[in-house]
Parts: sequence; structure tokens; C-alpha cells
Amino acid sequence: MGCIRWNRFKVVVYCAALVMAAAGWAQAAEDGKLRIIAFGAHPDDCEIKAGGMAAIWAAAGHHVKFVSTTNGDIGHWRDAGGPLAQRRAREVQAAAKVLGIETEVLDIHDGEIMPTLENRRTITRLIREWKADIVLAPRTNDYHPDHRYTGILVQDAAYMVTVPFFCPDVPHLTKNPVFLYYSDNFQKPNPFDPDIVISLDKVIEQKLEALSLLDSQFVEGGCGGNESMVPKNEDELQKARQRVRERFRQRFAAVANTYRADLIGLYGEKAGKDIKCAEAFEVCEYGRRPSASELKAMFLAP
Repeated sequence: MGCIRWNRFKVVVYCAALVMAAAGWAQAAEDGKLRIIAFGAHPDDCEIKAGGMAAIWAAAGHHVKFVSTTNGDIGHWRDAGGPLAQRRAREVQAAAKVLGIETEVLDIHDGEIMPTLENRRTITRLIREWKADIVLAPRTNDYHPDHRYTGILVQDAAYMVTVPFFCPDVPHLTKNPVFLYYSDNFQKPNPFDPDIVISLDKVIEQKLEALSLLDSQFVEGGCGGNESMVPKNEDELQKARQRVRERFRQRFAAVANTYRADLIGLYGEKAGKDIKCAEAFEVCEYGRRPSASELKAMFLAP
């Protein structure tokens, strides 16, 4: 154990804990369902990038968890600190209920996450504890430092989740998950190149409903909003939420149009041309590299 001195009792207890945790892993895997964990930098990122696929997986009985790596406590033009962090946590909890998934917000200040050893351990533990088959995260070439560093931390975990004596308090994964990136429009140093593009048409209303509940960001404008955007009554709130829904509908329609050829390749000529909204994902080369048929089965799993 290097310079760490453990007595015999501590070693026995520690080993017993690992055996029990490993047994729990085996039991969790027996239901035959996928386990998916998605990371975003702020309480809204996962919902935007993967809310539709999350709803599809959840409806099929698979296990989905969203994690925000920061608490979003400066993401508003008027509010900040603890009250904003608590509000945004409530918003994503409401969205998670609509999507049928679990969600967690880490207690790291918005704008301050760094690719530290401590944070690498946190991400590694979360992936292991969820016993993930699939891990989703942003790419590392992005305008926002929180997005970039969240991507780096997940990339760093892509190998470490399999290393037994890194974070040995949580059993390592014996099978490396498939790591994938969310879509984006950044071109340098390399553009997003999707490996799979999925139709959202069956769940688009569900996803839009979840996003419309993130009032602090999309109704009130987040850190770029102003007083004029705050609804004065329930009627104004519902109209504002409807505008949010339509803006996002156009955004996900743009994804479908951008990757129309991929949709046709997956769903066939007629169905692919008719798809209105989509999400796209790129396999990260640092994790397990699934075959095309395996990837298709994961995203179109019954």
C-alpha cells in the first residue's frame, strides 16, 4: 500500500467492502438494462444536449442519470449564490421528473470548475457508482471554460474508471463504458463528427416540456437576461414557456437537417427524410469503441 500503513483489521474491512460492492454491481447488471450517465457543466446542459435520448432510454426501462458539474450559482442577471443554486437544482429536478430520470448537481461554483485530481476522482467515482455502460459529455473545444473542463475531466476518467487502485474505495469497472460527445457547432481544432443521430419525434414534446421548466435560464434569460423578461403573472409565464419550446424545437430541427444523411442511413430513405428533430453523438476514442451494430443497439435499444 506504499507509504499508507493499515492494520490487519482495516485491510479485512476494506476488502470486505470491495467484495460487497462488487456483488452489488453484479446484481445491478442482472436486469439487462443499460446504465447511462450524462455530464454537463451547468443545470441545463444535459437537458439541452441529451434530454430526448434520456427520455427514450428511460421509457424503455434503462437507467439514466444527469450530473451537473457546477451548481450554476452565477447563471442569472439578477440572482446569484446559494438562492440561485437552489433554484436551479429545483428546476432540473422538475425536468428530470418529466424525462423519467435521476439528476444530481455537484457543489462546485459556476465558472470555477478545474481539471484537478480531486475533481477527476469525483467524476471517476460517479461513473463507477452508476456502473455505467454509456457516458455522455461535452467536447473539449468549447467557448465556456466549464464546458471544456467538464469534457476534460470525463475524458480523464475514460481510462481511470478501469484502474483498480485509483479511487479504490469504489470498485473499478471491469468493462470500460462507451464514452460519447454531445453535438456542437465548433469547427476548430476539429468539427463535431457524429457516429449516431437519433430521431426525437416520439419524445420531442416531453423534452420541450422539460426545458420549458428551466425558467431561470430560458424564460428569464440566464446571465444575459433582464427585468423585462420576467413574467408578471401565470398567463405571461405560460406564454413565455411556449416561446421557449418553439425556440428549442427549431434548434433540434436544425440538428436533424444538418445530419439528414445520417438519419436516412439509420432509419431508411422515407422515414429519415420525414424526421423533424434529432440529437447527435460522437464516440470518444478514449473509451470502449463499439461496433456500428452495437452502437445502434444501444441507442435503439428496446
